[in-house]
Amino acid sequence: SGCDTTLALGPPPSPSGHKMIASAAFAFSGGDRPWMSTADTPAQRAATLVQHMTLAEKIQLTHGSCGGYVGNVCGIGRLGVPAIKMNDGPQGFRDNAHPGSSTAWPCSLAIGATFDRSAAEAWGAAMGDEFFRKGANVQLGPGVCLARVPRNGRNFEYISGEDPHLGYEMVQPAVRGIQGAGVVANAKHWANNNQETDRTSVDEEVDERTQFELYYPPFEGAIAAGVGSAMCSYNKIRTRWSCENPETLQRDLKERLGFRGWGMSD
Repeated sequence: SGCDTTLALGPPPSPSGHKMIASAAFAFSGGDRPWMSTADTPAQRAATLVQHMTLAEKIQLTHGSCGGYVGNVCGIGRLGVPAIKMNDGPQGFRDNAHPGSSTAWPCSLAIGATFDRSAAEAWGAAMGDEFFRKGANVQLGPGVCLARVPRNGRNFEYISGEDPHLGYEMVQPAVRGIQGAGVVANAKHWANNNQETDRTSVDEEVDERTQFELYYPPFEGAIAAGVGSAMCSYNKIRTRWSCENPETLQRDLKERLGFRGWGMSD
């Protein structure tokens, strides 16, 4: 809905009221559910949980909608796994059913233009608080793609502007702000989604050095801040669709950049 440059922030959310969904969604402890033990690492807990899941339950977590929100992956009640309630967008809560009920936050590009890390964190925290209070546990943002095509209709959504280092620096406090409010942030769109025209068919030819020097640093910043999820893009990258590209997803994002969260399609 355009770029609102008015920054009106309330007090930061209370830490006591907000917890990350990995722990807060459950009101019970380990016992016969060993994956609930906070003494183990998230990776250990996930591995233990998977061992107790049926094939149908595993498939359920990889697709589909349970209704409501922009995306809603059904929970698994018998295992204590909560629903994943994802909502747009990178600069505010989309609610088409209740027009005028969401805050019109400054656009990401405006926040990037401040060069002010504290403003970025306050912005993220305030958005995260609104998402949390409206029941979402994943905010589908921040957007971090570079402004490489001046006529790209979504440049205003991306905090990086034209500068990969600016994106690297500014996305980190934004992610910390969102996730400090008890909502998982989502870095998007991985990768090379720098135009909306023909975005579902364009094939981006980008060499390795250019990827790591220009397009990857903003995502690297999000990873450094502990971002919980990332969204792959519609476009192809060197003839392969981004969301099924082993070079960019497995090798670059997970192995080389060390991303430890989950990946999701656009």
